[in-house]
This record gives sequence, C-alpha cells and structure tokens, in this order.
Amino acid sequence: MSFFQKLGNAFSRFMYGRNGSDQLGWASIVLLLVLNTVNLFMRSGSETVHTILSTASLLLMVWILFRMFSRNLLKRRKENAWFLTKIYNPLRSGSRTRRMRSMDKEHKYFTCPNCRTVCRVPRGKGKIIITCPKCGGSIHGKS
Repeated sequence: MSFFQKLGNAFSRFMYGRNGSDQLGWASIVLLLVLNTVNLFMRSGSETVHTILSTASLLLMVWILFRMFSRNLLKRRKENAWFLTKIYNPLRSGSRTRRMRSMDKEHKYFTCPNCRTVCRVPRGKGKIIITCPKCGGSIHGKS
C-alpha cells in the first residue's frame, strides 16, 4: 500500500461520523471565494474595507471548517435543510421556471399585479383582458 493510499484511508477514518461537505458548505465556499476575490481588488482602495473583508473571510473560513468537522450531524443537517428550503431550492426552481417559460413559444405568461399569480394564455389572440383565477383581478395585455 502506497503512502497516498494510507493517507487517504487515515483521512477517511478521521472523517467517519463527521458532517463533511453539503450544499450549504459548498455555497459557503463559493461565497468565500467571491469575498476573497473582491478583497483582492479592494486592497489598493480603502484599508478599512480591506480589513473588514479580510475579517469576514477569516470568520467564514472558520465557520466552514467547523461545519465540516462537526460531529453534531443532526444540527448540521437541520442547517442544511433550512438552507435548501429557504434559499437554494427557490432560486433553482425560479431559474428553471423562467427558462421553461422562455422556451414556450405557444403561450404568453402574465403576472397578476394583486396576488402575483402567473396566468398562461395562448399567443396570437391580440389585446386581451385576463381575469385572475385566484383573486379575480383583471390583467390587460397583448398576447
């Protein structure tokens, strides 16, 4: 067995029962990279902004390492589940929905100004007045 295989096995044994990386961890790492990149360009500017960004970057790095090596799996999974339901999934589904709407050439989508409900109508009907199915408000538009 080579040195690197032994090292890999030792690290696997060390990480057993620990949180490791999850979606919140990866998003935090991306945020850390963005923060460090911004900090790189701020170095020539204000010294206080550079110090604040450096401190925030250091604290974020410590928090990422704490989450990765934590043995409190229940709490780390709750944090990740909160991140997935409140931030990650809405952003992901929103971009997917917009992409699907832009690819749909047979329908036009209108958003109700009162309740923000999205209404779909066929294209090519001219100027129309749409009644919102949820609140009953009217939407004027051209399909």
